[in-house]
Amino acid sequence: MRLDKFLKVSRIIKRRTVANEACSGGRVSLNGKVAKPGAEVREGDVLEIRFGSRVGRYRIQSVKETVRKEGAQDMYQVLEEDEQTRMERGEA
Repeated sequence: MRLDKFLKVSRIIKRRTVANEACSGGRVSLNGKVAKPGAEVREGDVLEIRFGSRVGRYRIQSVKETVRKEGAQDMYQVLEEDEQTRMERGEA
């Protein structure tokens, strides 16, 4: 699955266009390398997203084309995240 689509389906980033812009702007890394929006994601990959001084790190647990909102959090494991990012994802 494409990285930008995974970010949207997993609801780490709410809209695919925003996910695409974040990837194109060099703010998303996949396994330690800057990733483009079309990069393929697989289970076990480590994803890092930078927005200003905020950083979020996630391990991809599963890759699904569609998922209900309640099941989106099962697609990844949070490795590192600040409080503001956690609140924006609705998990605080």
